[in-house]
Amino acid sequence: MTERKPPGVDFESWVDKQIREADKRGEFADLPGAGEPLPGEMDGTYDELWWVKRKMAREGFSVLPPTLALRKEAEDALEAAANAPSERVVRRIVEEINVKIRDVMFKPPPGPPLGLKPYDVEEVVRQWRERRAER
Repeated sequence: MTERKPPGVDFESWVDKQIREADKRGEFADLPGAGEPLPGEMDGTYDELWWVKRKMAREGFSVLPPTLALRKEAEDALEAAANAPSERVVRRIVEEINVKIRDVMFKPPPGPPLGLKPYDVEEVVRQWRERRAER
């Protein structure tokens, strides 16, 4: 654990001393990526948010405007409905996404327009039945 900076000592020299002592103790040895170029520098461009983007990718996190996230969720819901094991599950999936779509239609969040309207549950169920009959 590091000690507190003593009063009257220049901050930069105190930090430099801490780094120098840690280096002598070998605390910087065998760090991942040591001796390698920073990511993004291979192609000659530098993105100062490279570490944020890498962390988000590693955590499986993305930042989309709410309407774009809902569009993706609606697309996934239709795919899930198409692969649902029963009509009851199809209805539940479509009705749940319709609630979210209606909420955004009446209380639009910031960002691009949604561009969706609630799905016709009966039409989705009819398509599900047709695909099921084909199998």
